[in-house]
Amino acid sequence: MEPTRICLIRHGETAWNAARRIQGQTDIGLNPAGMAQAHAAALHLSATPVAALYSSDLLRARQTAAALAERLSLTPAFAPELRERCYGIFEGKTYDEARAAYPDDYVAFERRDPDYAFPAGGESLRQVQARVTTRLRALAAAHPGRTVAVVTHGGVLDIVNRFVRGRALDLPRDFLIPNAGLNWLTVRGDEWRVEAWGLTAHLAEAGLDELR
Repeated sequence: MEPTRICLIRHGETAWNAARRIQGQTDIGLNPAGMAQAHAAALHLSATPVAALYSSDLLRARQTAAALAERLSLTPAFAPELRERCYGIFEGKTYDEARAAYPDDYVAFERRDPDYAFPAGGESLRQVQARVTTRLRALAAAHPGRTVAVVTHGGVLDIVNRFVRGRALDLPRDFLIPNAGLNWLTVRGDEWRVEAWGLTAHLAEAGLDELR
């Protein structure tokens, strides 16, 4: 049987990304650079036979998915399980502001404590891992031997990379997650593999390197 291929695309840039402001599930849309990135990713993937398109239901992901949907002639299915992590009290703050306002919480965040959940309704890494991997497995099982595109978020992609590579949640990140980057997985049965990660050549070709 042919493997299932999954292309996970991080949404394009937002004004909060550019300002290093923590978004979480705050519903921020793309800035002009992000829209250009989304269209560059869509153009690149238009040559790929994609069978289905999924997206987080947050606005920045939906806007990115809309660019793909137009090029791929697909209707995106929205998956709340693929939303960004909820950062609770950290949302809306820059990293420096969060560190100054909540030093103890920031230490737990920085050391990647898997069971630490942000106050005010935030999630732990372990909670995010559970919802993301459950949905990802179901998505792969629904499209055996096909190619699927998924628009999601940096925190989700952090979880996915660790899940596929078998890396612990509390280890330091050793990979990049650029806006509108392409991340390819292959799935055959229970075997998951990273085929390529953080691809951005399509952005360079569109003259968008300086906007990432």
